Amino acid sequence: MRKTIFILLILTCGFGTARAQEIQQLPVPPVAPDFRAPQKPLPELNRVGVDMNRQRPLGLREALSMALENNKDIEVARENVRIAEFDLLGAQGSYDPRLNFSSFYERIENPISSFLSGGQNGSTIQSDYAGNVRLEGQSPVGGGNYRLDFSSSRFTTNNEFVALNPQYPSSLSFTYMQPLWRGLKIDQSRRQIQIARKNLSLTDAQFRERAIDTITNVQRAYWDLVFALRSLQVQRDAVTVAQTQLTHNKRLVQEGSLAPIDIVAAEAQISTYEQGVFSALEEVSRAENNLKHLIAENQSAPLWAEAIVPTDPVDLQVPVVSLPDALQTAMQNRPELAQSNVVKEINEIDQRFYKDQTKPGVDLVGTYGVNGLAGAVSTAGVNPFTASSVQVRQRVDQLSELAGLEPLPIVPPQTFSPDLLGGYGASLQNLLANRYGNFRVGVQISLPFRNRTAEAQLGRSLVEGERIATQREQLEQAIQVDVRNALQSMRSAESRLRAAVATREANEQQFASEQRKLDAGQSTTFLVLERQTALTTARGLELKAQTDLNKAIADLQRATGNALSVNSIVVK
Repeated sequence: MRKTIFILLILTCGFGTARAQEIQQLPVPPVAPDFRAPQKPLPELNRVGVDMNRQRPLGLREALSMALENNKDIEVARENVRIAEFDLLGAQGSYDPRLNFSSFYERIENPISSFLSGGQNGSTIQSDYAGNVRLEGQSPVGGGNYRLDFSSSRFTTNNEFVALNPQYPSSLSFTYMQPLWRGLKIDQSRRQIQIARKNLSLTDAQFRERAIDTITNVQRAYWDLVFALRSLQVQRDAVTVAQTQLTHNKRLVQEGSLAPIDIVAAEAQISTYEQGVFSALEEVSRAENNLKHLIAENQSAPLWAEAIVPTDPVDLQVPVVSLPDALQTAMQNRPELAQSNVVKEINEIDQRFYKDQTKPGVDLVGTYGVNGLAGAVSTAGVNPFTASSVQVRQRVDQLSELAGLEPLPIVPPQTFSPDLLGGYGASLQNLLANRYGNFRVGVQISLPFRNRTAEAQLGRSLVEGERIATQREQLEQAIQVDVRNALQSMRSAESRLRAAVATREANEQQFASEQRKLDAGQSTTFLVLERQTALTTARGLELKAQTDLNKAIADLQRATGNALSVNSIVVK
């Protein structure tokens, strides 16, 4: 069996070798013989939508100021703070007194069914002009409710039993209900106000967080633009050096020191660096647009047509900070922790409120009122109760006179207090004089047999508190990781910068040495071009290390939460 397989393999290999030889003997058609790429001039180093004649010098601090003033995220966060302020104002409005006023005219005609009804022509007619005023509201202290009622009217009637017609009754009463148990320390209105204040603090912390993020993003975008512009300059310098090398190679070819192929190699090097120039130009455009997006007021701002020229040099001074100090600063300044504290405080307010709602309602209710009345003595006629006895009295007096007796004593008619005689003003005087007062004091109790709704809300708030505590621990751990990574990134960027500087210096020396060797005939163009490529790469890496260091410093400021204080920025 093994022998058979070996024979098959030999046959297969032999067949493949023979087939390959046949393919190699086939004639190969030429592909684009004598093709030469057309020599076109390179496009201009312009950026889309940017007038290169309009240079805009821009410092980092100015960029931060423009971002905090114009950035849309900052504007949205600032509007959220204003919304929270109006929410607080609206919550405080629950203590605004409410004034209600009503006025009406009423006429009532009722048929009479009794001789005691006092009506005429089979009916009684009464009319009145009445007005009521109520002032009510809630007290911010103790959660009490108050109500002040005032009413007055002008009453007229044809009822014969009414002694004052027209009359002006008036009344004034004050009622106050004070919770003694549920609602004494906290109620719905106070809960809403306290939560609104906490939400205002929450939106303020969110605004500070958005401001810190914006500062960090602007710093990173600024240094990205610095790197892109300097990288573009490095690529353009590389093209200039390559062109100088091409001229040098042509001179050596004329002198017979180099082969003509070395000119082609130098030209290829120039084309390679020219590609790098346009790639770097694209990065400049991207970095500039990113920065403009963060600091421009709107899409029609003149800044979009200007070429930004960063004026701040790269900061190579690394802040000296230890891990414990950085963690302590982060725990004091990170807005996320402030937001977590506010959320915890709001939950504590809910717990107090829902716990209070599980209590029975016991309210002290007190009312005090005064009444006023005035009017004119009715002129409707004789009192119906005494009209029928007038004739009897007269007959008795006649019989008494015939019998030589004295007439019946005269009973004086009923009189009214002088205070009750008058118009509407007299009624108000009687009211304010507090001649006819009344009061009532009592206790009102509300005792639910089961209060599952309040118990469920309390239980939910307690579980919510546990969840907030767990999230707080998770947040603190995430902040610790963030600070550690930012600090490590800054130190690594510092080390990479030192290495990049040493690498660039070494490559400069190697490139200069290789050029001298080429002039002495001890090197080749290939090695010179390799040294130039290495030098260009090293310069780019040094620039990147410089800007990476500045971006790492910005990230550390964000991680520790002191980006505002370090940059001397006060947000309002």
